[in-house]
Amino acid sequence: MKIFNNHIISPIPIESQNELISVVVTVYNIEKYVERGVNSIINQTYKNLEIILVDDGSTDSSAGICDKLAKSDNRIVIIHKENGGPSDARNAGMAIAKGSLIGFVDGDDWIDGDMYEKMYSAILEQDADMAVCRYRQVYKDYTQDDSVDRVILFEGQEALQYYVEEREEYNIQNAAWNKLYRRDLLEGVIFPVGRWCGEDIVFITEVISRAKRCVYLDSACYNYIIDREGSIMNTRIISLTFKDLIPIYREKTKFLKKIERQDLADVHDYFFYKRMLLFYDQLKKTSLPDKKKYLSELTKIINEEVLRNRGRYDRIYECSIANPNEKRKMDLFIKSPNLYWGIMLINEKFILPVKLKLKK
Repeated sequence: MKIFNNHIISPIPIESQNELISVVVTVYNIEKYVERGVNSIINQTYKNLEIILVDDGSTDSSAGICDKLAKSDNRIVIIHKENGGPSDARNAGMAIAKGSLIGFVDGDDWIDGDMYEKMYSAILEQDADMAVCRYRQVYKDYTQDDSVDRVILFEGQEALQYYVEEREEYNIQNAAWNKLYRRDLLEGVIFPVGRWCGEDIVFITEVISRAKRCVYLDSACYNYIIDREGSIMNTRIISLTFKDLIPIYREKTKFLKKIERQDLADVHDYFFYKRMLLFYDQLKKTSLPDKKKYLSELTKIINEEVLRNRGRYDRIYECSIANPNEKRKMDLFIKSPNLYWGIMLINEKFILPVKLKLKK
């Protein structure tokens, strides 16, 4: 790994913008946002773009807005298709992309004007297979931007390691959209059709594992809307966790084992187990009509996972980034979910407030 502090990425004059970048934009019922998102791509300082708008069966005016935008810029290509979800939409866009580099944008987000120029320039400077940038988290009332003025070059499987370890200082993230890829890096890789949540996870894991050199721009170029009303993540997260996320986390473990990174499979399962307990805590606090059914199903899944990985259980909680408290929580849960929840409530209501007072 090489770190370049206060590094200024060289601009690329229009006459030197020779390689075509294909940008695949997924659009589904986002009439309030799509024009802003597409215009942010149209107005990029890197002009040699193919902008592929994939209307995934929108039932609002999104499709018409896309058609109108296409009339204003001949770089825009439109696909109108039946609703198949974000994975299917991205795959449809990739299938017709002509560029030697490919990027993705969610149609309700937007990007900084020089995002693709910066990322492509960084790829050229570092002879990299892909570039990743930090992103801003855009909430209704505020925006969080943790940008640092530096560029980092990951070599070999360093990027894969830091991605799986979920290092906050390198915000690589389970997302297709804050990245720019050399086309050959994506050869034979597709998004899992039928997944509506977490569809990026295994895709990104496989792509990063292939990259020999990955350059990371530690400054935000992508603006990601966190809490848009009506988004899939906001309306169906409980059911999608069971249908999509848990199976996808299992697939990620399987892939890491396949490429003989058992160490990273252990790290990933540590986070997987941690997330399942957090999900259990969240469910306990809801008033959903199917709450008991979901809690019973999740308890069964957790017990099955621990039983299946009995030979790895201790090793998972001894991985490089593990917190010993997480193993204690899981041990307690396996012994008695009710006892676990009772202790969690005591900790939340009494112990944590005391600790916060003592810190002050």
